[in-house]
Amino acid sequence: MHRIPPAPPLTRRGLMLSLLAPGLVQAQPVTRVVYPAHEAFHDPQLPYMLDVLRLALSQGPHAYEVQANGTAMTQGRGLRELEFGRGDINLLWSMTSRERERTLLTVRIPLDRGILGWRLLLVRAADLERFARVRSLDHLRKLQAGQMHDWPDTEILRHNGLPVGTASMYEKLFQMLARQRIDYFPRSVMEIEDELQRYGRALDLAIAPRLMLRYPTANYFFVSPRFPQLAEDLRLGLEKAVAERSLQALFAQHFRALLQRLDVPHRQVLKLDNPLLTPETPLHRPELWADPGNPF
Repeated sequence: MHRIPPAPPLTRRGLMLSLLAPGLVQAQPVTRVVYPAHEAFHDPQLPYMLDVLRLALSQGPHAYEVQANGTAMTQGRGLRELEFGRGDINLLWSMTSRERERTLLTVRIPLDRGILGWRLLLVRAADLERFARVRSLDHLRKLQAGQMHDWPDTEILRHNGLPVGTASMYEKLFQMLARQRIDYFPRSVMEIEDELQRYGRALDLAIAPRLMLRYPTANYFFVSPRFPQLAEDLRLGLEKAVAERSLQALFAQHFRALLQRLDVPHRQVLKLDNPLLTPETPLHRPELWADPGNPF
């Protein structure tokens, strides 16, 4: 792995050589962008995130090749390998936190326009009426949520006084819900419909009506400290995509129908504080964030 320097400008003589004898001009080297495979069999965020990654990389002068590393791993392991350079991954996307921004190169453009923090509640179908009566965070504080032990969401929920049971394996959380070890599993609007299709019928799960938790957060690209050029190219590429509205168009292409099916604009929003945000979080830039009442 290496940093690719910008190509020097061609002199008149170099330009003529390139036209007359292309074989004499060395092709630009390609940097591999390697991301960790999701521990689950299917990651519903993956198609959109890869489209955003390729869009950002296409905006700059350097050549990149995107691929998965082929080894399924937890988020925590992926972050450690990225930080310490133990494997071949040099990039991942994840919810931000102070610790992640401290140890990794952070591209502070929210890839998902903030909807990772829009959480619907996956519950047992038998409890739909029970959750239809929930009107406040005080009511939810009497119930137990479920999350992965190494997800930032766990700390966010607990900071807001919501009890959380944790697991070390993502798929185990669906079993915990079905077996009444937790009462609900908050899932992003990006994920919950896909997960309901995969697990809902077998485990008799459903989406709680009316409610949506919301906390300010962002999915960022995090880059290995060994690849500053990649981080800068991603930053410039995403800024250009936002300015030209191609990122917004890609977001609408992937999520317009989904957010309409989930009736997001008409849900009761329960707002949570997020203690994990850094002062550098670009909350002052409205063009980077979607609004639940009018996502597009």
